[in-house]
Amino acid sequence: MFVNPRTRVKICGITRPQDGVAAAALGVDAIGLVFYAKSPRNISIERANEICAALPGFVTVVSLFLNPDAEWVDEVLADVPVDLIQFHGAEPGDFCRSFNRPYIKVLGMSNADLPALAADYADARGLLLDSHATGEAGGSGKTFDWQVIPEAFRRRIILAGGLNPDNIGAAIREVRPYAVDLSSGVESAPGIKDVTRMTRLMNEVKRVDCETE
Repeated sequence: MFVNPRTRVKICGITRPQDGVAAAALGVDAIGLVFYAKSPRNISIERANEICAALPGFVTVVSLFLNPDAEWVDEVLADVPVDLIQFHGAEPGDFCRSFNRPYIKVLGMSNADLPALAADYADARGLLLDSHATGEAGGSGKTFDWQVIPEAFRRRIILAGGLNPDNIGAAIREVRPYAVDLSSGVESAPGIKDVTRMTRLMNEVKRVDCETE
């Protein structure tokens, strides 16, 4: 009997302390804070600190940027207790590693050659695969063809793009990713997380992880 490894879960686009607390209570491993002005989930440094102060221990805080100025990243890192940086745009590997912090790189899977894209980010803590084109903002709420993910990458990646409580089971069974990342799929409105949807999500993740092969 083979028991599947536990799938880690990140909820991105947290904008309210109570949503971060609810996610943590449900067993979410990481939360994402968006520092990109054009996003409806963008938050200030002050709000980010309110969210972080409300979180219990052992919840990873991820700061999301999209093609930022280095000065803006430095300002956030200086003022917010961030554990991981997530770069969502066309940032080259040299830029990502220049902050001397562990980072995640988002790779858009629209017409993407994953091995070629990943080569520049060999030191990343994780590669997050989304449905948008590389360098674009993402957040389309659409899935992509999971079959295009090379088998060798599957246990290393964070799967995103159109995931929700209704399709998360199928996604985990098919890909067996290291982690999954959701935002709009557990919201009642942009930036407002729905506790019922997050509960359904975590119940489904746990259920599928407990299936034996």
